[in-house]
Amino acid sequence: MHASGGLFDLDALNESIAQGENEMTAPDFWDDNQRAQEKVAALNELKKRRDNFLTLQDQVEELALTAEMLQAEPDPELKAELGDNFPGVQEHLRAYRLEQLLDGPYDQSDAILEIHPGAGGTEAQDWGEMLLRMYMRWANQHGFAVETANYEAGEEAGIKSVTLLIKGHNAYGYLHPEKGVHRLVRISPFDSAARRHTSFASVDVMPILDESIEVEIDPSDLRVDTFRASGAGGQHINKTESAVRITHLPTGIVTSSQAERSQLQNRITAMNMLKSKLYELEEEKKAKERAQIEGEQKEIGWGSQIRSYVFHPYTLVKDARTGYETHDVIGVMDGDLDPFINAYLQWNLAQKNPR
Repeated sequence: MHASGGLFDLDALNESIAQGENEMTAPDFWDDNQRAQEKVAALNELKKRRDNFLTLQDQVEELALTAEMLQAEPDPELKAELGDNFPGVQEHLRAYRLEQLLDGPYDQSDAILEIHPGAGGTEAQDWGEMLLRMYMRWANQHGFAVETANYEAGEEAGIKSVTLLIKGHNAYGYLHPEKGVHRLVRISPFDSAARRHTSFASVDVMPILDESIEVEIDPSDLRVDTFRASGAGGQHINKTESAVRITHLPTGIVTSSQAERSQLQNRITAMNMLKSKLYELEEEKKAKERAQIEGEQKEIGWGSQIRSYVFHPYTLVKDARTGYETHDVIGVMDGDLDPFINAYLQWNLAQKNPR
């Protein structure tokens, strides 16, 4: 592993850490408490990145040394030790490489993830809930905090829509490849004739923007409604109208939050979500304009089908963009999404830098 050049420059990282530590010694550093905390968090992240690299470098060198010793003189105990340690280092290296692919301006941000089932009633709404479980499992496996900002239960089963706030370093970077339409093919548990059904659900992913990103919103363009929050099964969570729905009249964009106990907190959350959606809308517009200028024929992938999950007559999950596929449908539905995310990030990098 090289400590300088390529994707990782240890000297430059150490320099950034030293600079950050030096800034913290300034007498006026804590005058702006929020800004100071953001700088401390950024510095801690740089230190974590450096420590991860050094730990991984030590592990790889130790494995290489053990392999050399085994070549020189076979030893059953040493061979068993190599066999025990290799998978853990391999996983650490895979996670590290994946993180190196995240270089977008908002990749480090927390994420808003929305699931909207397509037409098809209960069938599609059940598929929406299956995707919700998949993303919850994935987030828990990665140590991300998950808050349900909005949950609208289906009439018989599943969900009509759900909005999750997934918080943790690189949450948006890892999840943005999931944006698009997800297609399910299975024998319907709701069909007495046991026929095969195809269902669709769209997944939208946006970064939670920090205060440094300004999005102008005219208060006169907003309609704010309050209602009683309800959870799974339709039961009311609390007796007061603490949930908030905000409609942006010029665009028709609607955001709602019922995660917090107070109406004020829900209003702040819904406004932050609206800010992210309006920002995303502007970015989509710019991307379409860029594509026209560059003469690109391919459709910008907003709302396009990205992945198929086939449960019957065979088992297969296949990504339409990268071609990556697996027959382990159960593993994927249990949150094993990293191979798909990794394949997309590699593919996306290749699209940006064609040979």
